[in-house]
Amino acid sequence: MRTIDDLSVYARSYAASLEIHKLSIRFPVYEQYKGLASQLRDSSKSLVANIVEGYAFKKHRTKRFVNHLEISIGSCDETRLWLRYSYDLGYISEAEYLGLKAEYEEIGKMLWGLLQSLKS
Repeated sequence: MRTIDDLSVYARSYAASLEIHKLSIRFPVYEQYKGLASQLRDSSKSLVANIVEGYAFKKHRTKRFVNHLEISIGSCDETRLWLRYSYDLGYISEAEYLGLKAEYEEIGKMLWGLLQSLKS
């Protein structure tokens, strides 16, 4: 891994976050600011941002990278929760929900795998 762009979990989580952003702007106005749309965007972007922040320490501060990955895992789970709310409230379709749910499940597995490799 030379740059963050070489990290597949980064690329996938960034792409998923962009998709969530585009979907969430369709939510009702009252959900846009401090509501569900905002929380969904924030958690998906937090996941990506913490990968980037942790990656900066990958060579010399492995503990720091691990800490940021743990935060990313929490943000991944939070994003999955907000996706479920979005679907249950009728803001996204079943196909959108199932696709993003599967993607975030895979991202979560990738994060766990990377975390375990750093801890060993």
